[in-house]
Amino acid sequence: MDNVVAKKATAMFNHRRLNRSRSSLFTAFAASVISLIVFTIFIVSHVLVRDISEVVTIEIKTVVPYLPLRSEKVQSNYTITVTESNNLHVLDVFGGRDVSEKFQQRATEFSRDDCEVNFMMTWISPAEMFGKREILSVESVFKSHPKGCLIILSSTMDSPLGFRILKPFLDRGYRVTAITPNLPYLLKDTAGETWLEEIQTGKRDPGKISLAQNLSNLMRLAYLFKFGGVYLDTDMIVLKSFKRLRNVIGAQTLEPVTRNWTRLNNAVLIFDKDHPLLLKCIEEFALTFNGNVWGHNGPYLVSRVARAVEGTEGYNFSVVTPSAFYSVNWVEIEKLFKVPRTEKDLKRVQVKVLEMQRRSYGLHLWNKFSSKFEIEEGSAMDKIVTDHCVICEKVTAS
Repeated sequence: MDNVVAKKATAMFNHRRLNRSRSSLFTAFAASVISLIVFTIFIVSHVLVRDISEVVTIEIKTVVPYLPLRSEKVQSNYTITVTESNNLHVLDVFGGRDVSEKFQQRATEFSRDDCEVNFMMTWISPAEMFGKREILSVESVFKSHPKGCLIILSSTMDSPLGFRILKPFLDRGYRVTAITPNLPYLLKDTAGETWLEEIQTGKRDPGKISLAQNLSNLMRLAYLFKFGGVYLDTDMIVLKSFKRLRNVIGAQTLEPVTRNWTRLNNAVLIFDKDHPLLLKCIEEFALTFNGNVWGHNGPYLVSRVARAVEGTEGYNFSVVTPSAFYSVNWVEIEKLFKVPRTEKDLKRVQVKVLEMQRRSYGLHLWNKFSSKFEIEEGSAMDKIVTDHCVICEKVTAS
């Protein structure tokens, strides 16, 4: 009997010892995992804050599975009714009807070889809506490029009112002009030519999203393919010279660990004329046009094409990190317009501004989200505007 009790006691002791051993092993394993996570965070954080005052290119690896590039698309033969709801009247703004016969001559003569950098913007709204924000963008171009040239493709700005708006720049010797675009000319002998004809004749549905916005997406590609230069959105503040940048597009977001880009943005495009990436983008626009999905024909389009042509001979371009043009996203942009209310917020804004001074070529203001914000006196935006203006009229809230 005593032997039986002894055996049970021994077995219980061994079981408990085994449990303690397993617990120790688990504790050691958990500690190792935590140490590895901390070490990884430490390494990544140091990578994120490294100085990249030079242009940094990112290797294109990650695939965007939900935005496939299509080399061909079956088009239906339906005909739509041309009504105001289709916004087809905006084709007039882009030279779709009564095209400007002088466009080619005016654009060629203006974009001469003695321009420090050739910039281009588009404006699809009435001239009276070209306001302080847009003027700030123009000012910043000439602050960093006194000998640069800026063409604004717009029928509304190519008018007496548009001339009055731009006259302060002309009076100071800066080279800026507004020209009514000739989209049929820009799209000639590209896939976009057929797309435009189908839109005009009602064979292609323009969709619910502003056709003017999609025409702007297409026109910036077509103009750069025909003439080359720099395209800028009118809510982009130029922070330093673009002279060293060539065949560049900016990443908007990165994958946190691999640092590969996940999305590009078309608010800044810098390309030589006849660049094959631009032609491929025009082809993709025509073949996969969708007027019902925001971004499909713009930022998502350039992302799809860049993914598709990676490693292909002849497609020579660089993708720069978000810090180059998109260092502040649309969620955080409000903080730059407001005076920091706490010491913590002040330090965060100061760090961001210092980062932009070192690493950024431009600052995207995301007007769709920030247009409602006033620039408070003493805010980061107040300082940025003051440092990059040439006319320097008061723009802060009174």
